[in-house]
Amino acid sequence: MSDSMKLGFFIQPVHPPFRSYAEVLREDREAVILADRLGYSEAFIGEHLVDSAETITSSLAFIANLADACPSITFGTGVLPLANYHPAMAAAQVAMVDHLVKGRLVLGIGPGVPPDAEAIGDLGSDRKAKTKETLEHMIRIWTEEAPYRIEGEFTNTITEGSYNPKIGVGVAIRPLQQPHPPIAITSMQADAPGAKAAGAKGWTGISATYVGAHVVRSHIENYLEGQRSSGLPIDPSGWRVARSVFVADDEATARQYAHSENGAHGFYFDVMRTKLAKGGAMGIMLDEPDQSESELSTKRCLERLVIAGTPDSVAEQIRAFREDVGEFGTLLYTGHDWTDAAMARRSMELMANEVLPRLAR
Repeated sequence: MSDSMKLGFFIQPVHPPFRSYAEVLREDREAVILADRLGYSEAFIGEHLVDSAETITSSLAFIANLADACPSITFGTGVLPLANYHPAMAAAQVAMVDHLVKGRLVLGIGPGVPPDAEAIGDLGSDRKAKTKETLEHMIRIWTEEAPYRIEGEFTNTITEGSYNPKIGVGVAIRPLQQPHPPIAITSMQADAPGAKAAGAKGWTGISATYVGAHVVRSHIENYLEGQRSSGLPIDPSGWRVARSVFVADDEATARQYAHSENGAHGFYFDVMRTKLAKGGAMGIMLDEPDQSESELSTKRCLERLVIAGTPDSVAEQIRAFREDVGEFGTLLYTGHDWTDAAMARRSMELMANEVLPRLAR
């Protein structure tokens, strides 16, 4: 099982709002560059418009800034909230970035979060339907010949009036990857249809960092069921699972750093608990749906949802986790605030150089 698992990176950059914005952007950039140098296979970048803790406002701009600094890693938007974008704008920006990174781009999509929807005056719309339509229009822009007349419930893309092929006006840039970059979806709820739809369409997907084992298990099962329903080969390698992991040279140091309620992981899970509670969705953080609500304290979330220890211990915890939830293709190491930069870097190094080889063996 373990010999096929890849190691990726997921930067959901939850930083204390009092930190310097320029400083946390530099830190997040350094983390991705380090992941590239250590051989992590992928780096997914989150995006929020109005969140002074999750501070990357454009995943595509952040990826473009890293194009030359990271020659090997495959980038992913994690996610590009398509309901916030006009299809022509999203199609153009994704196509450009796909060329900048030489085809090393995965298009992770989703509807976005309610605070961003409120900020742009779109809180009342059907954002899932809007996301679906936006993606459909993007694919048509990338595959149909200009001039375009693409009309929908929410938006239209029309270039008939401006079309002049001689000088290129009215013609969209296409991605380097044809017909388009691979598509991935993220999942939070156990019973959400996204994982099954991704499997059926030949897409890939990601289980969020903060969800419990029963949710991840459901995602993998639904993903494989989607493949089965479409007659595709049954292959779990397209599913990724994001996890909070911290590795140190000794067990006590690892657990003290990762399980401290006042540390980076504690701040992260306190933020996520607060956000999920507002949406009535804290149950997705439980390992099993019938667990007591006492398992949802920050302390218990850290103990249950953060994999921490020495390389031997972490490898064993990951092995046990995969046996519990089912096989998946990539473990996405979730980047957190660098409370101690040296220890944070050391953890990433140990994960790549010590833990992954142990899993392969």
